Amino acid sequence: MTAEKITYREALRQAHIDAMKKDDRVYLMGEDVSLYGGAYAVSKGLTEMFGSERIRDTPLSESAFTGTGIGSALGGMRPIVEIMTVNFSLLAMDQIVNTAATFCHMSGGQFSVPIVIRMATGAGRQLAAQHSHSLEGWYAHVPGLKVVAPATIEDARGMLWPALEDPNPVLMFEYAGLYNKKGELPDDTNLVSLEGAKIRREGTGITLIGWGGTLDKCLDAAEELAKQNISAEVVDLRCLRPLDTTTILESVKKTNRVVIVDEAWRTGSLAGEISALICENAFYDLDAPVQRVCSDEVPIPYAAHMEQAALPQIGDIVSAALACFGTEEVVA
Repeated sequence: MTAEKITYREALRQAHIDAMKKDDRVYLMGEDVSLYGGAYAVSKGLTEMFGSERIRDTPLSESAFTGTGIGSALGGMRPIVEIMTVNFSLLAMDQIVNTAATFCHMSGGQFSVPIVIRMATGAGRQLAAQHSHSLEGWYAHVPGLKVVAPATIEDARGMLWPALEDPNPVLMFEYAGLYNKKGELPDDTNLVSLEGAKIRREGTGITLIGWGGTLDKCLDAAEELAKQNISAEVVDLRCLRPLDTTTILESVKKTNRVVIVDEAWRTGSLAGEISALICENAFYDLDAPVQRVCSDEVPIPYAAHMEQAALPQIGDIVSAALACFGTEEVVA
């Protein structure tokens, strides 16, 4: 088996090319996706390959073009709607939550909305308070939506086609700090199931749960813990709705300790839901209280040092893990 080394961005681009070659109904629409090549260069060169009918620039109106995508999905197309950043999705909240998510139910199962909505999420790039949100947990709250967060090159490459085949709306959250990440993509890369977490590192002493932009921090924290003879298992949720409760609970029952890492704010976070899930189903398997590492309860600052201080960091994860063992030693 050989492997190609590519960026997360290029993996997404290849996924688009593959999908558009497979199915003429697939098209991409969003702000600056055509002539400019996309805000994150995911669609660079696709207009030359597929034409402006299938790579469509839109007005600056998220509600309008998301609604257009929903309408075309109902009409038999397979749209990919790119929303530049997650905060802009708030302008399309009614379309996503009140229309796309409910149409199958409201029609008694007669109609489905096979739309894929992609958006960049996360902080850490000095884009200040209005462009640094991690709101995937908001959408994971909504029945009728499937919510995924590819954190690896392979998942970025393999999730798009299954999302397009799904008869219901799929929201794909791409952590913006990953676009330049390089990794190996095996030649035999397979399509990725949109249901099911994945163990990224086996361990026996504690479980670290992350997704999207927090996965690599969990893996780095596991390396630091290994230096202190603590074996950390790292669970990549991958799919935030539906949650893979089986993998989560099996890991916690094996390690008896858990740290959940979520870049969203702690109050009302997805980390809180996962914590409740564990306490309801594995309380007597825990040897220490569930620990959560989340962003500080502030709008994300612009200044680099303040932004980093507000976000979960590797040292924070290590400290939370050590607290599960009754020690407060801090690892920088």
